[in-house]
Amino acid sequence: MRRSEPKGIILLLMTALIWGISFVAQSVGSESLEPFAYNGIRTLTGAVVLAVFTGAAEYVKRRTLRNMVSRRLLVRGSVLGLVFTVASNLQQYAFMYSSAGKIAFITAFYIFFVPVMGMFFGRRVHPAMWLCVAAAAAGLYLLSVREGDFAGINKGDILALACAFFFSIHILLIDRFSSGSDNMEGVKLSCIQFAVAGSITSVLMLIFNRPTFTAIRDASVPLLYSGIMSCGVAYTFQIVGQKYTKPVLASLLMCLESVFAVIAAALLLKEIPSAREGIGCAVMFAAIIASQVIEFRTGPSPDARKD
Repeated sequence: MRRSEPKGIILLLMTALIWGISFVAQSVGSESLEPFAYNGIRTLTGAVVLAVFTGAAEYVKRRTLRNMVSRRLLVRGSVLGLVFTVASNLQQYAFMYSSAGKIAFITAFYIFFVPVMGMFFGRRVHPAMWLCVAAAAAGLYLLSVREGDFAGINKGDILALACAFFFSIHILLIDRFSSGSDNMEGVKLSCIQFAVAGSITSVLMLIFNRPTFTAIRDASVPLLYSGIMSCGVAYTFQIVGQKYTKPVLASLLMCLESVFAVIAAALLLKEIPSAREGIGCAVMFAAIIASQVIEFRTGPSPDARKD
């Protein structure tokens, strides 16, 4: 097994930090732009950033931009884009009802959906994993349900959980599609999926939202951060970082996005979690760590990737 190198650890820590702060950017952006508008613009921005990066890299390498994308890559990227469209828009709508920190932790539930859904594809689940799922469910309860009243669950919490489900499908598809591909193919795959997701969401934006120029200007900073840093830079850091990091450490480092999101929300948005919510976050994060250790000890895990 390869050794984890400092440069890989640093890149994945930066990835988790960028993703964590992005939850704050999405929350702030949702104050000026409706979900489809914000998501469509930031996703297309990410596609442009990755297109420029891949185009420059291909030209430097081959001195031509011909045949950059194969038909197979285009089909796979389009499928990922469709799933990403659903997942990302569910998440963005969640910001209309819930806080950035809570959404970040509930989104992390994808780690548990992945092994459960994998059973339908013949993947074995370690018995101890179910304890992690139960612990995560308890943490989710503390985080989302107040005073024992299920009717009091926030709409945003439900949307975030649905988002986690679709992100788990997305993760399983990436695990299948990226097998045997090199780093540059992975970046191209991401570029295609962002282009597809951004195009679909932009059409929905024109139908349902129709944002004004003033609203886009007011949300320009969060949009640029989410588009350039989260969709573009962080995904590239993830691909390169995982190349130099052991799977269990890579997964744990990227799971820290939830912790960074809560910290960023507290520092930048003054969203201080209650004691009950703090305990829920701690329980969920402990379950996340335990699940990754179990996956590492029992075999390769497909959930080490997230874009």
